[in-house]
Amino acid sequence: MGQWDVHHLPRADGKTFLVTGGNAGIGYFVAEQLAGSGATVLLGSRNAAKAEAAMSSIRSRVPDAELGHLRLDLSDLSSIESSVDTLGIERLDAVVCNAGVLLEDQPRQETADGLELTFATNHLGHFVLTHRLMPLLEAAEAGRVVTTGSFVGKSAELDLDDLQSKRDYQPKRTYARSKLAQMLFAFELDRRLRATGSTVLSVVDHPGGALDSLTPPRPVHAAPAGRKFPAGLLLQGKEAGAWPAVRAVLDPTVRGGEMFGPRVFGLRGEPRREPVRGKLADTALAARLWAASAELTR
Repeated sequence: MGQWDVHHLPRADGKTFLVTGGNAGIGYFVAEQLAGSGATVLLGSRNAAKAEAAMSSIRSRVPDAELGHLRLDLSDLSSIESSVDTLGIERLDAVVCNAGVLLEDQPRQETADGLELTFATNHLGHFVLTHRLMPLLEAAEAGRVVTTGSFVGKSAELDLDDLQSKRDYQPKRTYARSKLAQMLFAFELDRRLRATGSTVLSVVDHPGGALDSLTPPRPVHAAPAGRKFPAGLLLQGKEAGAWPAVRAVLDPTVRGGEMFGPRVFGLRGEPRREPVRGKLADTALAARLWAASAELTR
């Protein structure tokens, strides 16, 4: 395998990628970097004005960028099918399931469907979206579902009897559980795709420790002032946090069921393959989560 170079990406002319949450944070940098590969990049976002601002920012750095906006509200499960119907494309080469919410210092909230907001947005919304996109992904030569997990998800404990956090809601813990659920779903998805002989791959990435304070400024993101030492020794900005997802989309050597994260302690640096072990390799847990997710989303 040749050395992966985050600054010299392979070309992806003629391909189409969808990045959920592509208007801000890590998702923005995923979209910006993929746009530089020559692909058409669609930004999935609830807010059209924010999506337009993000596309303007990307074009300021990639003048010939091919961009589009898909209005997408992952917390509103009933709206996802109609959103996908508006795409108007014959195939989709990859979807990056990146969007997510963390409701710090806020009480538990529910969606219109009566689902806990964080879990519904981060996991269940992507669960439904992937299902709806599968015909377009199957129509591609080798479609990919790239799911952005989190370092904190690796150490979370998933309570299948309380996926809605009704008993012990804590914002950060609920977020970590939702990211673990996303990763478990992605690995289970790949097992099911392999079992059916599908050409679609399901791959996991995580950004490591990606901080706003270490992120290069963009019109949609002004880096906060302040000291960057010593955080910069162990962590990184969101531009670098996007590298594992971008590799999972573009690297021709990627195989289904693999996971990519930062090279240095899984927290910073160029992206590399990581071993899948512990809870992430628990096939029984993943299958039970799949069944529970299907029931919750009807």
